Amino acid sequence: QVQLVESGGGSVQAGGSLRLSCAASGSIFRINFMDWYRQAPGKQRELVAHISSGGSTNYIDSVKGRFTISRNNANNTVYLQMNTLKPEDTAVYYCNANIKLSYSGPDFSYWGQGTQVTVSS
Repeated sequence: QVQLVESGGGSVQAGGSLRLSCAASGSIFRINFMDWYRQAPGKQRELVAHISSGGSTNYIDSVKGRFTISRNNANNTVYLQMNTLKPEDTAVYYCNANIKLSYSGPDFSYWGQGTQVTVSS
């Protein structure tokens, strides 16, 4: 059984910073890519940031230069450093990980429980 546990959400004023963490635990052979998504009220869930197993990253345009995704493979954790936050960044943030449970087995997608980020103007 694999679990993703997120932490670090909260409420900040515009211009502030938050750092989200997502730790994967369980019987994991290898974590492939890891992503951060967000979902604002009344909107579809969107991919915010992506990091590959090798550390390559991609971001949606609206967060480029403000958000940084990183990962620590030693403790199976992915981070999202969010700076210069804006009210439009308000959403529930979810981590997603593509995980191989065994050498010859398939990959599975797992989700965290979500953490609320609220940015006030």
